[in-house]
Amino acid sequence: MLNLNIRTMPGTQVVELQPGSWRLTIPAGNAGNYRMAQMDDYMHRSRSQFLWNPPISLRLTVRVSAPLISGTWGFGLWNDPFSASLGLGGMPRRLPALPNTAWFFFASPPNYLALQDDHPAQGMLAATFSAPHLSPWLLALGAPCLPLLAMPAFARLMRRAARRLIKESASQLDLDLTAWHTYRLEWLPGEVGFAVDGKSVFSTPISPLAPLGLVLWIDNQYAAFTPDGKFKTGSLANPEPAWLEIQDIDLS
Repeated sequence: MLNLNIRTMPGTQVVELQPGSWRLTIPAGNAGNYRMAQMDDYMHRSRSQFLWNPPISLRLTVRVSAPLISGTWGFGLWNDPFSASLGLGGMPRRLPALPNTAWFFFASPPNYLALQDDHPAQGMLAATFSAPHLSPWLLALGAPCLPLLAMPAFARLMRRAARRLIKESASQLDLDLTAWHTYRLEWLPGEVGFAVDGKSVFSTPISPLAPLGLVLWIDNQYAAFTPDGKFKTGSLANPEPAWLEIQDIDLS
């Protein structure tokens, strides 16, 4: 049985509707106020203690409240690369890392999270990222350069450099996201396969490095690193409350 942690913010909710069925909800609100509801199985673990290695299969049934929700939502496996913790308050020590992911991921405009210029960067995606396990302290050496991302020429240079380290693959899916669909992710050492309602929709040899953790979330954030060298992050307005419903999760 999965042991899932619940993470919410003021006004957001994770409600178990019935055994094995959850609704993650963020309220309506203005831009500039981050709203997130999430379930995961790694909150109190260091990355080296994340639970999942290939071969592994994730299957679950999902629908959302609207075809276009401002922000991101999704479910799958990742290494929580952008979090940072110094180990205070009983939390594990964790520094930022390069991304390793295999997931179904929805991104509304102006999100743009593809490093390859010809890859889809918005909409409903089946996607993977694979990157080496570099020392967090080595990555920290680049932190003083982050303000330079405001300069388009430097940002374009960094995009090209990132493509050398981070492999990615993605396919955009054409689905009625408000209807129930059964999603399946098969993670193998040299391949990741994605299926919806029993039909294969994407397969890629770009497989993330283990170990990974399970994450299911909905939020109103955006991050954009566009081919023209613009780097922006922030949170978006939600005219209406938005929710993600999940049932029948199986990870084995």
